[in-house]
Amino acid sequence: MANHKSALKRIRSNEAKRELNKYQHKTTRTWIKRVREAENKTEAEKLLQETFSKMDKLAKKNIIHKNKVANLKRKLQLKVNALG
Repeated sequence: MANHKSALKRIRSNEAKRELNKYQHKTTRTWIKRVREAENKTEAEKLLQETFSKMDKLAKKNIIHKNKVANLKRKLQLKVNALG
């Protein structure tokens, strides 16, 4: 157990940040799922832009690795382009 006030505060703040990161990551995965399940191209393109924005924010904060984001974005874009 931590012996200093600052260490106790660090533990609390790390836990709060971990919960927020987990929530944001899960929300982004949900948006990715919505894009994959979209059947209409115009609807999928709208969802795609919002999803890309969320993914870029997570990559900027190093919650998801930037290369993983790039791969996911590429696959989603190909999926949307294939819709008729």
